Amino acid sequence: MPGVADPVRVRALLVAAARARSAVSYAGLLGQLGHRFTRPLMRSLCRTLDAIDAEAAGRGEPELAVLVVRESDGLPGQGWWAGGRALMMGHDGPWTGPAARALVARLQAEAFDYWAAHLES
Repeated sequence: MPGVADPVRVRALLVAAARARSAVSYAGLLGQLGHRFTRPLMRSLCRTLDAIDAEAAGRGEPELAVLVVRESDGLPGQGWWAGGRALMMGHDGPWTGPAARALVARLQAEAFDYWAAHLES
């Protein structure tokens, strides 16, 4: 699965998206990596996103996985919510709806603002 498991390449694509103040769909990110959407590739991508965010936390950077969303509703997938990120941010409600959207918008804005101010990647 070239590209999907490459944290340097995936991170670079997400930093570019953050600088453009844009979220990216799972299918869109897989497409940028040269793949069509499949569930196994998406799961592999999610493991890479987890690794990227773990390293980012160690550097004091905002997470980037929150920028990867479902095309259907513009929210991160179940794995993002079930992984405990939302709970760490004080959200213990449903993975859809106004409160979920507000949390995602806030975390995406943090990534957008951070990467707009930091030109190095």
